[in-house]
Amino acid sequence: MAEAQKILPVLPDGEDDAEEASVAPRLEREAERIAEALVFASAQPVSETYIAGRLPRGTDVGSVMARLKSRYAGSGVNLVQVADHWAFRTAADLSFVVQTEEQEVRKLSRAALEVLAIIAYHQPVTRAEIEDIRGVQTSKGTLDVLMEAGWVRFRGRRRSPGRPVTFGTTRDFLDHFGLEEIRDLPGIEELKGAGFLSGRVPSSLNIPVPVGEDEFSDNEDPITQMDLEELGLLTPKAEEDD
Repeated sequence: MAEAQKILPVLPDGEDDAEEASVAPRLEREAERIAEALVFASAQPVSETYIAGRLPRGTDVGSVMARLKSRYAGSGVNLVQVADHWAFRTAADLSFVVQTEEQEVRKLSRAALEVLAIIAYHQPVTRAEIEDIRGVQTSKGTLDVLMEAGWVRFRGRRRSPGRPVTFGTTRDFLDHFGLEEIRDLPGIEELKGAGFLSGRVPSSLNIPVPVGEDEFSDNEDPITQMDLEELGLLTPKAEEDD
């Protein structure tokens, strides 16, 4: 016993606690550095699940990302949340500095903008419902343009005769328009203030609060591989195997 006491120094009371207290901040800083590196190295928004899998066990990834977001808040580059993903983006007030003439500007027709707005605010919504809201027929080409842009997706099928497909927005839509989640879309008063709506807005006009990307309505089923094959959007597996 005496030999062991000679080999292992005895710390004064309280030093063990001080040592443990100093370790915690170091682990937090290391977790922040790892998360920062993961997001910086990716060209696409990085999911919290991916980040959490590479941080020390037991780390609160939400707290880590919140601290990083606060640290970059006043910088030329901001850490932004896109749904449950994170990405570095140029500060909004400096975006004009990094724009180049070579950048391709994606221009949408008025019809495409109308359809995109309806999908964003009314999702999940079917093509027939879009046409009912617009009062005119919607061409397949308009929906194709929005889907090719990566802003609209098939999200489910309505539990009604014919089981029509429902449309919704994507994470790329949120990222492009600087939204953390779909509920951050401007409300009717904000749209009025921005000049998108005239002062003579019908009292019956209602701008709904859309459900989340992964929340399904009571009369909607998630779209499956079989649904996509039935709609002709995917080659049946049996044919692929042949």
